[in-house]
Amino acid sequence: MYKILSLIFLISISFTFANAEVTNVFEFTDSELSKLEVRKIRGAKNKTIYSVGSNENGNFLKAIADNAASGLGKEINIDLNKTPFVNITWKIEKDLQGIKENTKKGHDFAARVFVIKKTGATPLSNRAINYVFSSNSEVGLNSPSPYTKKSIDNVLATTKENLNKWVTVKANVKEDFKRFHNLNVNQLDGLAIMVDTDNSKMKAISYFQNIYFSEN
Repeated sequence: MYKILSLIFLISISFTFANAEVTNVFEFTDSELSKLEVRKIRGAKNKTIYSVGSNENGNFLKAIADNAASGLGKEINIDLNKTPFVNITWKIEKDLQGIKENTKKGHDFAARVFVIKKTGATPLSNRAINYVFSSNSEVGLNSPSPYTKKSIDNVLATTKENLNKWVTVKANVKEDFKRFHNLNVNQLDGLAIMVDTDNSKMKAISYFQNIYFSEN
């Protein structure tokens, strides 16, 4: 039911680039992928298939979801006072046109990146922001998940303008937690990638590249 609550694992890689603080999240290598557990969402018929590839800009993750839902996650400590901005480069080759993404029956996204803050003793108490590449909504639209108000869907890109095109987006996670959850968050606790089509029973093909946090 709560698609993100169990998608957390452990790694963190920090480095300095061009005199700016940067925290990289994923390497998108075969070695990394082999060590991550792919967790199918309860009730989903199939798992999303993840594989790695590369292009002139480096490694990427490819995801194929055919009536499927599973995610890759990492438990990662991000200092949002130093690096509050999440940066995502992604592409959707096959989207999910025609579904109502703010309903339980249509709550699927061809690409999504969750950021997670632990706010209690159990995963059910976590708060999340779900940054999505929508197939139907406009950039800037946000709404609570139809499954839980503790997760907010926030549209950063749309296939209405960028189908099968690489798009780079940025969001201030610290400000968004205050705006959506009224929380002053200094440290982020986890991040997860997911492509899911278990509600719509459709097929999506997506790519992720260069997910990192920066100071500006």
